[in-house]
Amino acid sequence: MKFTLSWLKDHLDTSATLEEISEALTDLGLEVEEIANPLAKISAFTLAKILEAEKHPDADKLRVCKVETLEGVKQIVCGAPNARAGITVVLARPGDYVPGIDVTLGVGKIRGVESQGMMCSERELMLSDEHNGIIELDSGTVGERFVDWLADNRPALADPMIEIKITPNRPDALGVRGVARDLAARGLGVLKPLEVAAVPGGFPSPIGVKIDADLKAKGCPHFAGRVIRGVKNGASPDWLQARLKAIGLRPINALVDVTNYFTYDLNRPLHVFDAAKVKGDLRIHAATGGETLLALDGKTYTLAAGMMAISDDTQVESLAGIMGGEASGCTEETVDVFLESAWWEPIMVAATGRALKINSDARYRFERGVDPNFSLPGLELATQMILDLCGGEASDVVQDGAPKDVSRAYRLDPARLISLVGMEIPEATQRQTLEALGFTLNGDMATPPTWRPDVLGEADLVEEVARIASLTKLQGKPLTRAVAGVPRPILTTLQVKERAARRTLAALGYNECVTYSFIDGQDAALFGGGTDAVRIENPISSEMTHLRPDLLPGLLRAAARNQARGFMDLGLFEVGPVFSGGEPGEQALMATALLVGASAARDPFASRRPVDVYDVKADAEAVLAALGAPARMQVSRKVAAWFHPGRSGVIGLGPNMLATFGEIHPKVLAQMGVKGPAMALTIAVANVPDPKVKTPTRPALGLSDLQAVERDFAFVVDARVEALTAVNAALGADKVLIEKVAVFDQFTGEKAEAQMGAGKKSIALSVRLQPRDKTLTDADIEAVSAKIIEKVTKATGGTLRK
Repeated sequence: MKFTLSWLKDHLDTSATLEEISEALTDLGLEVEEIANPLAKISAFTLAKILEAEKHPDADKLRVCKVETLEGVKQIVCGAPNARAGITVVLARPGDYVPGIDVTLGVGKIRGVESQGMMCSERELMLSDEHNGIIELDSGTVGERFVDWLADNRPALADPMIEIKITPNRPDALGVRGVARDLAARGLGVLKPLEVAAVPGGFPSPIGVKIDADLKAKGCPHFAGRVIRGVKNGASPDWLQARLKAIGLRPINALVDVTNYFTYDLNRPLHVFDAAKVKGDLRIHAATGGETLLALDGKTYTLAAGMMAISDDTQVESLAGIMGGEASGCTEETVDVFLESAWWEPIMVAATGRALKINSDARYRFERGVDPNFSLPGLELATQMILDLCGGEASDVVQDGAPKDVSRAYRLDPARLISLVGMEIPEATQRQTLEALGFTLNGDMATPPTWRPDVLGEADLVEEVARIASLTKLQGKPLTRAVAGVPRPILTTLQVKERAARRTLAALGYNECVTYSFIDGQDAALFGGGTDAVRIENPISSEMTHLRPDLLPGLLRAAARNQARGFMDLGLFEVGPVFSGGEPGEQALMATALLVGASAARDPFASRRPVDVYDVKADAEAVLAALGAPARMQVSRKVAAWFHPGRSGVIGLGPNMLATFGEIHPKVLAQMGVKGPAMALTIAVANVPDPKVKTPTRPALGLSDLQAVERDFAFVVDARVEALTAVNAALGADKVLIEKVAVFDQFTGEKAEAQMGAGKKSIALSVRLQPRDKTLTDADIEAVSAKIIEKVTKATGGTLRK
């Protein structure tokens, strides 16, 4: 949003300096991005007077002038036709930079005659496009700075331009009056009253308006306009052109310039149609699809079904709320105009503008929110300005619909300012602030003005009061402790587990990664996702179209990028959410780690080996232990399709899956571009049960001073029997006495089958018995051993090896 200082003072009666206004705007949330002084580049130029002007001896169109300057009389060669004795001019001396021609002057010779400066035109000083002659001033003294003369005699050219950044929640600040209102509420002046006088109509409007019923409810609730006949269109006055130029707009003609002026002055976009080019009445309707419009930007647009359009009896004349059509545009030959003022639904304007890739000042404002109650006042004010600048006679106002009802009220609780912001402001001051911003107060209820669509609750009232009071007045204070003693835990159980999983994986030597929650559909399908339930409606790229069903795709892609750069030994992990759908409850927290390459660096002691399934199994068990999982869990082979079916497993408690570990399937690695083998583990953090005893301290360390006993057992079983089956059976023989069961040997292969029979193998178990209350006797040991043999032979179908 751009405006000039004098433009602001049209609405704000203030004596504040430019610096004070700039600081206040930024503090109010209207951040000042730039303050442009149009005269900064010409501050070195001074006034001079031509004493003599003689013809150049070698050039008919050049004159050799004697010029009185601050440093004395100088000789300057000039080619301007109006260079003559007695006039006051603007002088550029050697060393001065002339912005219009991008040249730094020096003493030179022109056709053999020395020239000690330059007398400038308006174009050379970037004041206008005028270049028919040098500047002639009707006042001023020799040596006076030209910028000082301009400030006194042509203040519009010396008007600083202020550019502020507008956040999406402040559409009212897209008008100069809205900015002035904020400054007045801050106390930097008084907001001048805006007088709106109805312009009496002298005749019925020959052009009627009608809104289709389907759009009146949602799209365009109110459309108004009137015909102004007998206008004389031409160049707008200098003050209007200067303001438009200062904010980067090109003056076109008086009628168009008026609509542009009101767009920035009062945040009221308008449009003028050449009434002679409109056939019949104007109708606001939804496009059926396929209609075309040659717009004012010179481009032809094809409308899709549902886009709002304004049409006469023959064709589309305008894109509602965005841009008018060239066919009914106003030119210098325009005599009769139809002035339109309407309110358009922000969402429909934004959708149409985005689909057609049109950016205009009108679209920018309507899609953020224009005051729906200012359509008729804006029409009256613009009508009066057109009559003042272009003459003519106005018709009666024609309209359809009514202004949209946006009335609402919220309770003003003065104490909320302390609880939400931490500022103490008297209630009277709070009420005064809101009233200065246009709010209506009735008891403890505050009604926002119609130009503030962003105020949608009690907290917004607090924000407005705090913003005007200045958040810089906040003072830091320590938080008071409500209750003495040890505070209650802040983190939830899941947050504690998440932190423990992250710390444990990092301690195990993995490097943490943070990958996107969005992946492409092909990767998602590879890991059990990629359905429409997790597809993103507006993805930021073609590689981020779906929510991730697993953390492994991101880690594998990271591993592939590292391998491409020569890093072959990797240990990566990530803790984050995965998604099975887009609804609440279809998100789970997972901790996933990936191992690729070798287990150690190259060394002369032959300790380097490829990582295997037992590495990730041990790490998975370590993470589960850190999360408080019980020591005895089951392992099954019902793994997902992206794991190797023979080199992976699932750790669980009955049907509750806690972790998956193993080797990634070679086909998956090939599709992800990873050179394998690669091992991975995945922990379902939320599935790990909480400890049964919830105490703030650790349980007592249970040690026994009695001698432990170890016994070894070897069983002949079928070659397809898993060692874990035998281990779990042995552990179940006596859950109190048996402390540990481990496999210390397997005898398989041809030699084993030759001794024990085809399809057989031997599994050797080491069982540790730890007594708690008495030393074990031989009879106790034999009894436990018999139970172990019974349990294992029953579970495996094997026999004790002899």
